Amino acid sequence: MITIYGIKNCDTCRKALKWLEAEGIEYSFHDFRKDGLEEGLVSAWLDEIGIETLLNKRGTTWRKLAETEQAAADDDRAAALLTENPTLIKRPVFDLGNSRRVGFAADTQEALKAAN
Repeated sequence: MITIYGIKNCDTCRKALKWLEAEGIEYSFHDFRKDGLEEGLVSAWLDEIGIETLLNKRGTTWRKLAETEQAAADDDRAAALLTENPTLIKRPVFDLGNSRRVGFAADTQEALKAAN
């Protein structure tokens, strides 16, 4: 089963959830805010996906961070920073079991169909 990590009020997450339901694809949803995140999981995502793909620098959470906190995204403190501020993670993150995808572009939709 596919696990979706995100935030319930995120427009892209809502769009993805509606699409999955319309496609008849089973999933479970993990809300960053409500359910939390473990640093080990975020660290594994960073190893697989990379900070460039996972970090959302366009949101208000990023802009509100101090420069020293923003600098933490470029070193070994990135997992801790993202765990403490989960809205810094681009959404949604799809866990397909054998791989992870970020965002909801056409290539991700094809991967979701293939994983079903």
